[in-house]
Amino acid sequence: MRITLPHAGIVLLIGPSNSGKSHLVKHLISENILSASEAVSSDTYRVLVSDTEFINWRGKPQEEADSIYDTYQAISREAFAILDATVEARCRLNKLTFVDATHLRPDDRKRYLDIARINHVPIIAVVLDIPLETLLQRDDQRDSPRGKRRIKQQYQLFTKEKRLLKKEHFLATYFVKNTAELAFERRSNPIERDIQHGIDIIGDIHGCYDEMIQLLENLGYVKNDEQLYLHPAGRKFVSIGDCMSRGSRSLDTMLFFTRHINNGLAYMIDSNHGWKIARWLDGKNVVLNHGDEKVAEEFSEYERKHGAGAAAALKQDIKTVLLKAPSHYVFTRNGTAVLVCVHAGIKDKYIGKQSKRISDFCRYGDTDGFDEQGKPIRKDWFLHHQTKACIVWGHDPKPQPLLINNTVNIDQGVVFGGKLTAFRYPEKEFVAVDAAMDYSGDADSNPLKELESKRLDPPNIAKFINGYTVLTEAAGDIHIPQDAVKSAVDTMSHYTIPVENLIYLPPTMSPAPSPSSLEGYLEHPAEAIAYYRSHGVQRLIAEKKHMGSRAILFLFKDRAAGKKHVGFETEGVIYTRTGRRFFPASMEAAVLRKINQALHAGRYFEKYKTEFVLLDAEIMPWNLKASELIRHQYAHVSETAILDRQLLEQKLAEAVKSNGKVAEWRKEYRHKLDNAAAFQAIFQKYCWDVDDPDQIEIAPFHVLAHSEETFFDRSHLWHMERNRELAGYSPLFVETAFKVIDDAASEAAVIQWWEEITAEGHEGIVIKPEAFIAKEKNKLLQPAIKVRGRNYLRIIYGMDYLEPENLRRLKKRNTGKKQRLALKEFALGIEGIRRFVNRESIDRVHECVLGTLALESDPADPRL
Repeated sequence: MRITLPHAGIVLLIGPSNSGKSHLVKHLISENILSASEAVSSDTYRVLVSDTEFINWRGKPQEEADSIYDTYQAISREAFAILDATVEARCRLNKLTFVDATHLRPDDRKRYLDIARINHVPIIAVVLDIPLETLLQRDDQRDSPRGKRRIKQQYQLFTKEKRLLKKEHFLATYFVKNTAELAFERRSNPIERDIQHGIDIIGDIHGCYDEMIQLLENLGYVKNDEQLYLHPAGRKFVSIGDCMSRGSRSLDTMLFFTRHINNGLAYMIDSNHGWKIARWLDGKNVVLNHGDEKVAEEFSEYERKHGAGAAAALKQDIKTVLLKAPSHYVFTRNGTAVLVCVHAGIKDKYIGKQSKRISDFCRYGDTDGFDEQGKPIRKDWFLHHQTKACIVWGHDPKPQPLLINNTVNIDQGVVFGGKLTAFRYPEKEFVAVDAAMDYSGDADSNPLKELESKRLDPPNIAKFINGYTVLTEAAGDIHIPQDAVKSAVDTMSHYTIPVENLIYLPPTMSPAPSPSSLEGYLEHPAEAIAYYRSHGVQRLIAEKKHMGSRAILFLFKDRAAGKKHVGFETEGVIYTRTGRRFFPASMEAAVLRKINQALHAGRYFEKYKTEFVLLDAEIMPWNLKASELIRHQYAHVSETAILDRQLLEQKLAEAVKSNGKVAEWRKEYRHKLDNAAAFQAIFQKYCWDVDDPDQIEIAPFHVLAHSEETFFDRSHLWHMERNRELAGYSPLFVETAFKVIDDAASEAAVIQWWEEITAEGHEGIVIKPEAFIAKEKNKLLQPAIKVRGRNYLRIIYGMDYLEPENLRRLKKRNTGKKQRLALKEFALGIEGIRRFVNRESIDRVHECVLGTLALESDPADPRL
């Protein structure tokens, strides 16, 4: 007899004492069919809890026998409690466990049947049907015999129960009369697959056959002579489910997958539409609606053309594939689960397991009844995903791929006129094709249009509060930790502008990775230039760094445009790099009015055919936002230092007359007095009183987006030209001086320029690659590096930071964390803008903005 062991679950050994259960387990362990940890025994657990395997109360006086019996029963209760807990834990972890005990009573077996059912694992029974004579002979040979009476009682009960075992809900029941004739076969998990050369997961196709073929060709698959699509690298493709219904070519699509699955080239996952069509093909009484009726029409047309026999054969082939489609697949690399593919959703505890309940959840997701139109109310199952395995799913159409909490939705509603998306793994890249049309024929219930109507609904904070991951085009996955999210949520709840307006926060900026090699300098342009040169960037832009406050200007053509894009009438908003309103309301209104009038006078919105412009800028004077900092820190410190050092210098001047030895000390304090004066002068240059908007200066350096496009594909030269253009529209806008670095001469010229402007008291320069997004070997480079002047750095590191001992210490600073934050925040920023321009939900934009704000709470040296 051959017994097939499941990959996980429970193998319940059933039989009286001496039937050979423990001997069978030991044999399987010795043959390496089982590991010792995969078997649990009631005798072993009795020893664990009481130091004894069996207590014989037979032949004892009644009073002693009763007491011994009670003790033995207590030991057994404790032993089975721990044994059952062990079995249940192993079931939760999807492990296989042999349970070695008699299991003669229905309640004993039901306990394990319940454990298997609750934990969604299979359970089989191996029944050792050994003659009574053999049982008695074996008992005589035991060190601790159970006694003839006990063996006969057990055998009598076993004989009675044996007839009922097949009616119990075991996956399989094996009756064994001779263990020597047994052969065992262990199954691997049928829903686990090795990633091998890579896979391409395709979202809900819904009979959009032409788009599917185009997508496969875009993915690199090539049709061979047998009309099969193969990838040159050996990759395979996966249908996330719902490859049929609603669209015009469901039959072609199902036949396509049937042939590729049967040839080992593709996989298909069970789904709600797939399950309904499978049952219909199997002759079940199924109501075909929601596009499933189109499948029946296609089969009728096929039968009319090819005959009933061909149609019946085709139905059988497709039915077999659909019924065999698992609830989900777990893809592994080196034996470790890295990717889960499922149609509508899955709980972490279901991954790698199969049951009717799991299949239903994976087909339909987590639902909470139905709405007034009879549609299921979907719950956000993905909020509870906690494992490191990425879950790819579909079922619920989204305008763009949605990555939330290490799950990826790739149903972009191709049948509703959206896109058909594939997710390439392990590359984690998206490839998509546009739908040729809306195939659904139901404009009133198009989920993509419904999503557009809900685009400005408030974000669901519950999605983010426990930490989350954002998939960015520029830098891949960016994880936002839980602790950082909570403080950011608090900030956005109390202090920032409305989330509808808050579509971008600018990234932090790092100095060069290495300090200056020159004596007397902490920062110098040479190191910033060397960084980009070392990464293959040959053409750079050096921009003057204004000493003001970073600001974002979100400017609308008119109030109607504001309502269209953010949900309420507004001419725009100006906010800080932390999302707070930059000006008091009255001042903001005045500034916005002046800018709006100037842009209309220059016909800016008509020229660029846009309804808004999003600018990244610096606003001067510095004291507009830093007045408290200047008044209570810089001004106070400089005034105190000057007074203190003047007084001490005067005292030392008097002392020199009588003691020449203090001359050096006086010289030192004269130098420190000069440091204090330089410290005071540096911040005053960028401070002036502001009584009306005309005294404000705005220096835009990035035109980030218009209503129909982003400008991350444009060079920084293009952005500087737009800066010059804006300065021509309004006196509020000022040009930013810049120079190009493309050879040794221009590099020297920039360094000289930096030395000159910083000597005059300006902050410094920013060096950027010519390309807005610069990469080397697909790895993002720093978007900008700031190089601050020697004098300016006094207000950052202290007025005496250039003293040799101080400078040596500061040159050991580590900029690594600042650089990592800059890259993450840069990628989040441009991702959020792209999503907004693509008219994705505020929820999707918000996760990028919230992420940037959360990362800013990560403690990094604020002086960098």
